[in-house]
Amino acid sequence: MIEVMRNALKLPDLRKKLIFTLLMIVVFRVGTHVPVPGIDLAVIQQFAAGGLLGFFDVISGGAFKNFSVFAMSITPYVNASIILQLLTVVIPALEKMNKDADGRKKIGSYTRYLTVVLAFVQAIGISIGFSSAYTSYTVPNVLLVSLSLTAGTAFLMWMGEMINDKGIGNGISILIFAGIVSRLPDGLHTLYEYVRTGTTNVFVLALVLICAVLMVGAVVCLNEGQRRVPVQYAKRVVGRKVLGGQSTHIPLRVNQAGVIPIIFAMTILMFPGTIAAWFPTSSGAASIAGFFDSNRLWYQIVYALLIVFFTFFYSAITLNVIQISDDLKKYGGFIPGLRPGRPTSDYLSKISSRITLAGAVFLALIATVPTLLLRLTGLQLSVGSTSLLIVVGVVLDTVKQMESQMMMHNYQGFLK
Repeated sequence: MIEVMRNALKLPDLRKKLIFTLLMIVVFRVGTHVPVPGIDLAVIQQFAAGGLLGFFDVISGGAFKNFSVFAMSITPYVNASIILQLLTVVIPALEKMNKDADGRKKIGSYTRYLTVVLAFVQAIGISIGFSSAYTSYTVPNVLLVSLSLTAGTAFLMWMGEMINDKGIGNGISILIFAGIVSRLPDGLHTLYEYVRTGTTNVFVLALVLICAVLMVGAVVCLNEGQRRVPVQYAKRVVGRKVLGGQSTHIPLRVNQAGVIPIIFAMTILMFPGTIAAWFPTSSGAASIAGFFDSNRLWYQIVYALLIVFFTFFYSAITLNVIQISDDLKKYGGFIPGLRPGRPTSDYLSKISSRITLAGAVFLALIATVPTLLLRLTGLQLSVGSTSLLIVVGVVLDTVKQMESQMMMHNYQGFLK
């Protein structure tokens, strides 16, 4: 990766893209410290200490705890993208629209409009929910806070698209990556304080660091692992030319669903406890919050099972084996030893189920083992397995894009 960065800085056009991306990250980090007016931050920081709101604070890079204009981060855009992706599978008109470039542009516009709507609804919910944090709880102040949060999310969405056009990497992922990485210095300082105050010893710290390195390696293997199904294209005679006959493969990823299953499972399990925390004086609410404590063993077991379930669910939606089989048949491709059509789709479905099971179990282990390790050692760190998956995935994707652009530049130089 360091070599790729060094080579990328030697190319003027790629260097400009990297500088533009860094400037956008700087603007994002400055915006996380611009507070929304009329809010007592002490109350917000008390609620954002843990649970689902604590997870939002990690994703936003501390913007939620500061209750800045970027407090909701880019999560409404992610939610809108997931909703449109699910609707594309269910609604035939959207599915047809998604097959051509113009249709995908329209779906992109729908995603932006839905992002603004979801952001405004979420902002109103947050504004009303944090009624105790207002210096003056009035309707104009609620609308001011809601519009400020919505405008912050819309601005982040624009920044992400600008990074896609003029920068390097996926803009939305880069912003999430920047928010998570910004918490690493605090995490390292916390580890230092644990050792300095005698809360933990050097051997436990070394064990945690070794496990962290192993986790990074495991996440890289999970993201890069794939099953390559061989595909052969039949030869066709068109006039005096012979077309086809080449061999290729279908890459079936082990982790087809990415980090989405962990986010879904975490949201479902953290939601009851987060709602119960709004009613601290109620004994029933306190018992609910204790029942959904993440340190409980049953919580981790249910968490792992939900990750496995959502991995299968989301993989089945994103990987359409029937469509792949029809495309192969349409363009004269076939899997050696199998007839086109139904046998091909059944074969792909069987392979996909097997590798998805392995990926789901591996994903569940990556999500639960760090929590159990921190529970045994007594350490408290803000960067978890979900953050690690996002960070490693974004770095790998960005490095691949840089490599492809450098390769394209070399080809252009050769043609000139």
